[in-house]
Amino acid sequence: MEEKQIIKPLQSNQSNPPNIIGASPLNLNQNKSFNRGHSRKTNRSKNSRPRPRATIGSQQVNETKIELTPSKPNTLRIIPLGGCEEVGRNMTVFEYNQDIVLLDMGLQFPEEDMPGIDYVIPNTDYLKGKEQNIKAVIFSHGHLDHIGAAPILLAKLGYPPVLGRPLTMEMIKHRMEDFEKGSSKRLKTTYIQSLDEKHTLGNFNLSFFQIDHAIMDAVGVILETPVGTVVHPGDWTIEKDPIGRDILHYHQLANLKRPTILMLEALGAVNTKTPVTEQEMMTNITKIVGGAPGRTIIATFSSQIERIKQILEFAHHTGKKVALDGFSMKMNIELATQLGYIKIPNGVIITIDKIAEYPDNKVIVICTGAQGEEMAALPRIIAGNHKYITIKKEDTIIFSSSVIPGNERTVQRVKDNIYRLSDNVYHNDIISVHASGHTNIDGIKQMLDEVKPDYFIPVYGNHFMLKECARIAYGIGIPKHKVVVPDNGSIIVFDNHPSTGSGQEKVEVLKEKVPTNYVFVDGLGVGDIGEIVLRDRQMLAQDGMFVIVTIIDKATGKVKGSPDIISRGFVYLRESKELLKQTRKKVVEIAERSGGHGSTTPDWNYVKDELRNKIGDFLFAKTERRPMILPVVIEV
Repeated sequence: MEEKQIIKPLQSNQSNPPNIIGASPLNLNQNKSFNRGHSRKTNRSKNSRPRPRATIGSQQVNETKIELTPSKPNTLRIIPLGGCEEVGRNMTVFEYNQDIVLLDMGLQFPEEDMPGIDYVIPNTDYLKGKEQNIKAVIFSHGHLDHIGAAPILLAKLGYPPVLGRPLTMEMIKHRMEDFEKGSSKRLKTTYIQSLDEKHTLGNFNLSFFQIDHAIMDAVGVILETPVGTVVHPGDWTIEKDPIGRDILHYHQLANLKRPTILMLEALGAVNTKTPVTEQEMMTNITKIVGGAPGRTIIATFSSQIERIKQILEFAHHTGKKVALDGFSMKMNIELATQLGYIKIPNGVIITIDKIAEYPDNKVIVICTGAQGEEMAALPRIIAGNHKYITIKKEDTIIFSSSVIPGNERTVQRVKDNIYRLSDNVYHNDIISVHASGHTNIDGIKQMLDEVKPDYFIPVYGNHFMLKECARIAYGIGIPKHKVVVPDNGSIIVFDNHPSTGSGQEKVEVLKEKVPTNYVFVDGLGVGDIGEIVLRDRQMLAQDGMFVIVTIIDKATGKVKGSPDIISRGFVYLRESKELLKQTRKKVVEIAERSGGHGSTTPDWNYVKDELRNKIGDFLFAKTERRPMILPVVIEV
């Protein structure tokens, strides 16, 4: 559908949007509205700990005062704080003189070498002391890699003004309420009601353009400054066969004030596949669902509101019932309904506890968990932990989703387990049941050709993706000196002041960088998990822990009794009696030798260091494992 067809005007485009938080007319949950305290994990479960709250945003430690070469007057600085060396953590600083505009505040999901971490957020130390200069934070769309860090970082930066489309802003408000009740009321919000709007943010003139992406209300951003015009689509694709709307083109962006600087998401730079169209995807899904012998379970992203809407309409026309399962999915559908973006046919939605009341072939379950998130609906169904669904052989399972980079192994395990339970499994490897929100190489070429930028900055992806995206630009004739491949923290300076010579613009990447090291969020802690703690966790995960408790007589320097040993993740004590016997003997020898035999006051730190080092070497010689040694010396 075109924007004008699905976007209903709200009361105001300033800070008085409809009060959607807490509204629950759909009764999508079984007995009550959304529970903001419900724990929702990304890649793992940690039920014993609450989610981090926005109030602890100030707890980030090891902040550093950033002293860089002062910027020249009347120059534009572009500084990625995240998103240019990884998939996620997207955040960019635009700075002209004293004015700052920020684009997005995303999170990054933890990698395999980050045990215990919930997620990673951008480092904003560069903005310390500049909070009053922030004219606005613009949010391009509502995916977590673009809004996930907002509750923490907005509080940290003193709640600067925020701009975004209605659905995006409501998602941010709900996420903030999930962190700290009442925190969304501190937001100074501007709702972008129309893509024709223009806003003045100090030296920045802000406008927008429509893009295709996998979530409603995604927008492209245009930032015009006296020295150049930045064009940033955010995450994007080019849909060749959209449902209910026209194909988008970007020729109009070639007419913006020069010089133009195109910042383009690079995820598609290594994708040679022909994109699946919306029409092809929905044709396949409806064909599969229409012929399903039993229930249909469709696993997709909670942000795929348009796709869920189309499935609901198909169910209405074919007499089927739909149950939504997944906290974020139900929340997003409720928000979209409240905003008037979708209209759910009467009677088509049922609660998950009612599915047994209908014939199996009349039931569709749309759920989260296609990425294998432990506490999401699909993994719980597979594990047999779901209260209302047990998979049957005749059930049909559709993975209407792509694999988020880094989740390949988890998703493969989910597929293997589903195949054991059901004889009817469908995913994009065998039939097109998912249309990606990201483009391919041809789409990047098309965007470059239509926009015709003076400068090009590939962003949003791993470094190799950015380099491949730059190569595409070279291939269509953009000179290398007009292309900048940034790192996180790169300071890109644009200047077309007459002092540069003949009034010609100049681009420069400073040798200096701003800090962009990982800020880890774990439980209630933000930034208090550093490299040392993470290294300890990695060591514990690899070889475990070995605790030695030794009691030493102060008068004689002799060990009293037999040292106690606690092993976790190293060896099973009951099956390692000979090793423990030898270790205890070694502990006694080391403790008595290093303790001084009572002739002098023992240096207990030295005793513990000797135990740690010598027992560590001894255990490695015996097992070729090196656990974390924790010696405890008790003086009596």
